[in-house]
Amino acid sequence: MDTLDFTCSAIDSKGGFLREYTGRGEDISPEFTMNDLSPNAKTLLVTLEDMSHPIKRFTHWVIWNIPAARIIPKGIPHGKHTINGAVQGMGYGLHRYAGPKPPNGKSHKYRFTVYVLDCELDLKPFSFKKRVLRAARKHIIQSGEVSGYFEGYSLREN
Repeated sequence: MDTLDFTCSAIDSKGGFLREYTGRGEDISPEFTMNDLSPNAKTLLVTLEDMSHPIKRFTHWVIWNIPAARIIPKGIPHGKHTINGAVQGMGYGLHRYAGPKPPNGKSHKYRFTVYVLDCELDLKPFSFKKRVLRAARKHIIQSGEVSGYFEGYSLREN
């Protein structure tokens, strides 16, 4: 499997999440730009995990069957089926993107992973990340990840 180089509009140059893409802001999904997408790519799969959550790698978002393209647009609508046949599954964001929202005064690390697949996945929208990744395992031709931090504001800021 090759490494995918991509950028994500949610994370600034210092590794912090921009508020717009968090549960404390507009909570919209960010734009992703693939810099070296394989010509064999058919679909993309994206996960967002909270790496600091007590539940290991807590899933905030899982979306698959995004048609392979250099750019995944920001602001993907809520729903089981969305942008050109993509499917949003189960997680903290039930059939939608759910950005970082750690407890007040706590800083959490979040990780986006983009997987490039050579096929579409035949899975129901009620699938969880573990099932999606198991189905994708033999079809991943590239993957990459980017991490960022977000701190929940203190109660004094409210």
